[in-house]
Amino acid sequence: MNQTDVLLMDGDCGLCTHTAVFLHPRLRQAHTIRFVAIESKEGQELIETLPPKMKDADTVYLIRNGTPYMRSSAGIRCLLYMKWYYSMWYPVLWLVPLPLRNIAYRIVAKNRHRVFKRPATCIFPGLNPN
Repeated sequence: MNQTDVLLMDGDCGLCTHTAVFLHPRLRQAHTIRFVAIESKEGQELIETLPPKMKDADTVYLIRNGTPYMRSSAGIRCLLYMKWYYSMWYPVLWLVPLPLRNIAYRIVAKNRHRVFKRPATCIFPGLNPN
């Protein structure tokens, strides 16, 4: 089985698409993380393996070294895959208390479709458009 970490994001979200496009060229190593659409078959299978509390959350997920993270915890941990001048921000952002980070995450998530145009097609592999 492939041991690459997985970032599960909404394939129908402009912010998620822009985030994946931003992250990909800035990764330290090209194959350390895979981007998977939540709506895809693989995404749904991965979500089914998560703890019950996490399964029902409508959010971004990161499965890092077999451990699942969601919301702001997943987003901030994405910095660890990036080149040093991005990853150095990880400890600074981690100092922000989790409740405050998740409040900010929820505000952005609630307004993401207003600010970012939905993509015409999903850029994540494995998503069946039907």
